[in-house]
Amino acid sequence: MARYTGPVCKICRREGLKMFLKGDRCFTPKCAVEANRKPYPPGQHSQRRRKVSEFGVQLREKNKARFVYGVLERQFRRHFAEAERRAGSTGENLLRLLEMRLDNVVFRLGFAESRAQARQLVTHGHITVNGRKASIPSMEMKPGEVIGVRPRSRQMEYFKTLAELLKHRRVPEWLSLDIGNMSGRILSAPSRSEIDANLQEQLIVEFYSR
Repeated sequence: MARYTGPVCKICRREGLKMFLKGDRCFTPKCAVEANRKPYPPGQHSQRRRKVSEFGVQLREKNKARFVYGVLERQFRRHFAEAERRAGSTGENLLRLLEMRLDNVVFRLGFAESRAQARQLVTHGHITVNGRKASIPSMEMKPGEVIGVRPRSRQMEYFKTLAELLKHRRVPEWLSLDIGNMSGRILSAPSRSEIDANLQEQLIVEFYSR
């Protein structure tokens, strides 16, 4: 499965904001955005003032969404095409599709510190959907479905420690968490106000509408 394998902290520095791509590290002083580092993006010529075109602004917003959710261009374009086909706001539909991916739901439930780790848990066979093993991170989840940790995987040290940490974590309102059974249920599709991604989806719509 193709995925981005480069340095993710560089992405946050380039955008000048936290994108929480490294899990709990982003909440520590080691975070590349908050650490005592140069207050400009990485790169040899990053200090030069450049006027960003309208197309450039739209492109960067689209790429920011891709990096936040860990989706490559071809798959992201497919998500956008599906969002266009559905009734309602295309931008909100797109964010809702991204939020309802299995890897993102695993992350939102607190089973992983980052979406990258959530994808790894899914592909390694530790996650179930409605009691059956799931290994495709891009699966679209639907309200009422139950996402859990396989019984065999719960014996791993990681999940034993995680059970204690989950007691102090909050999940979005569109999800419910059962710590005892290491599972969560999707109560409904998230509304725009329930999606905390710092993205301007209208710019993405404008980019693909050119």
